[in-house]
This record gives sequence, C-alpha cells and structure tokens, in this order.
Amino acid sequence: MRTKDQGPGTRDQQPKTLARVCLWSLVLGLWALVFSATAAAVEAETMAERTFKKIAGRQRELLAEAAKQGDNLDEGNFKTQVQSLIHDYELLLRENPKYAAGYAAYGYLLGKVGMRRESTAMLLKANQLDPDIALVKNQLGNHLAEEGKPREAVNYFLAAIKLEPNEPLYHYQLGTLLAEARDDFLKGGEWTRAGLDQSMRKAFQRAAELAPDRFEFAYRYAECFYDLQVPDWDTALKLWAALEEKAPTPVERQTMRLHAANILFKSGKAAHARALLDTVDEPALQNQKQKLVAQFVETAKK
Repeated sequence: MRTKDQGPGTRDQQPKTLARVCLWSLVLGLWALVFSATAAAVEAETMAERTFKKIAGRQRELLAEAAKQGDNLDEGNFKTQVQSLIHDYELLLRENPKYAAGYAAYGYLLGKVGMRRESTAMLLKANQLDPDIALVKNQLGNHLAEEGKPREAVNYFLAAIKLEPNEPLYHYQLGTLLAEARDDFLKGGEWTRAGLDQSMRKAFQRAAELAPDRFEFAYRYAECFYDLQVPDWDTALKLWAALEEKAPTPVERQTMRLHAANILFKSGKAAHARALLDTVDEPALQNQKQKLVAQFVETAKK
C-alpha cells in the first residue's frame, strides 16, 4: 500500500536485492538460535534432540544455499532435499508429538516452500506447546498479514516484541505492517491516525537503533516520514544525510541526495533543493531526478 505523499520515485532505487538478502540472513540466524536453544533445553529427549539438530542443520544449509543461488537454483534437487526433510520431520514428530522446536522448524520450512496452510498448522502447534518462542509468533504474524488479516497479525508481532524486545526484526515487521495496512487499522477504530503514525515511526526507529549495521532498517526509518500525516522533515533530512555518508556506492549516495532534495523542497527550501539536485549526475538516477524537477515545477505553478 502506497500513501499519497511518497518520496521522489526513489523507493524503487533502494538496493532491494541487498535488503532481501540481509533480512533473509537475519531470519536464518534467528531460526538457528531458536533451533539450538530449544533443542538444548529438551534434556529428557536426548535422541530427539540429536535428531532434531541434524535435521535443523540440513534445513539451514539448504535454505541458505537456495537464497544464495537465487534464479540459478536447481529446483529438482531442491525439491528432493525438501522432501527428505519433510519425511524426517514427520518421523521425528510422530515419535515426539510434544516437541515444540520440531513443530516450529518444520512450520518454517513448509512456509518457505509455499505450503502456507500446513506451515500455519505446525506453527500454531509449536505456539500451543511453547508460547514463549518469539520467532514463531513473528512468523504467524507474517502469515496473517499476507492473508490480509493485519488486525490479527499485529497481536502476534506485539507478542514477539514483548518476548524479545531487543530483536530488531520484530520492530521492523511491526512498522511495516502498520504502514502497509494503515487503512485497515483506521477502519477498525482501535487506532487513531496520530497513534498509528507514532507507533509506526517508533517501530522503525527502534529497529534502526537496535541494528545500526543494517542499512535497510535505517533506510526504511528515514523513508517512513513520507508516510506520516504530520512529517518531521528536519529529522528526516538528518537521517538521509547520515545514510548518504554510510552508502557504499555513488548511486546509493546520490539516491539519498534525491530524498534530501525532495524534503528540502517540501520544507520550503526550493533553491537549496535545486542546488542539491544539480549534484546528482549518476545516469541511473536521471529519470528519478527529472521526475523531481517536474514535480517542483508543477508545484511552483500552483
């Protein structure tokens, strides 16, 4: 869902592939921690623990390699390995029907291979057996959000944050949900626009604070000011300037500069905005630059 006051057409210029890889790596890392921590806690099921660790290890390696290969993935080999994992999970859970870690990891795998209904069932079972696995709640929230049920999803995201308040991913997911499903929340009557804006901004800000090395979190925090009904342009401008300093490539640095120019114009500093636009000379950004120039001209006529 896009709001009416978006950026200068530069959202599409965000290094989205890098962002997806970073988020993918973060999620895999979190699941690795859940797998090991939960398995280690099950002292009474030594054989189950040993079996689970082997399955979970194979799953991590398979999904990480699939993410790395991207469009070059050998789908036949991937499906064969997934079927092997499914078989092993079914056997493990048949012999250990109260093993929450197994249901959690199995549910995550099923979700990654498109078996959404089966994945949700496994995650709900894991949540029933152990209500303190934050990543399970986050994953259930993702499923509900993707099914168009944001008002149900938000409770799972909030529960995940309550369990692990210092995990940046959960704050990021909450902020994303509040931004993309704003109309649904406002229609429900539980939220006011001011309250929703404040919660969304706080969520993105907290994610960026907790993971200062995550460029995509800082980017989305800066970007969220376009979504606010009453934007704080001064703060947004500082954030884009800071991002420009951190950006690794000329294209990315000048992308941040386009955002800064847009905000300067919105703040009534047209001359400064045009001067900044003059410094954007990357060929890949000329289309976005011209859109901004046209926008400035059109606004000046009104």
